[in-house]
Amino acid sequence: MRTANRLRRPSRTALGLALAGVTVALLTSACSMQQATCGGGEYPVLAVGSAGSACVPDDEEPPTGYARYPQDKVPEHEGDTWDTYWNTRTLDEKGRTIELPDEN
Repeated sequence: MRTANRLRRPSRTALGLALAGVTVALLTSACSMQQATCGGGEYPVLAVGSAGSACVPDDEEPPTGYARYPQDKVPEHEGDTWDTYWNTRTLDEKGRTIELPDEN
């Protein structure tokens, strides 16, 4: 005997859409949880000829011994592509990218 009140299973399409929504929500929240390289109103600068970086207020020039990162190679979050790239490189006095010596 069939009952009129039996539960219907959700369709595969509905389950797929729900899963896609959850995935997007997780990916979006993961990006916002990354530690920013600098705070609001600041930009990152790179130590010239050595390892290191700092943050400078937007309305100021880099201090002596520091330079702006090359355009399109600016780290935005800790561990992002450019943050990792600059862990082994820096700029020389002429603005050329150079490898940092091994720490060993």
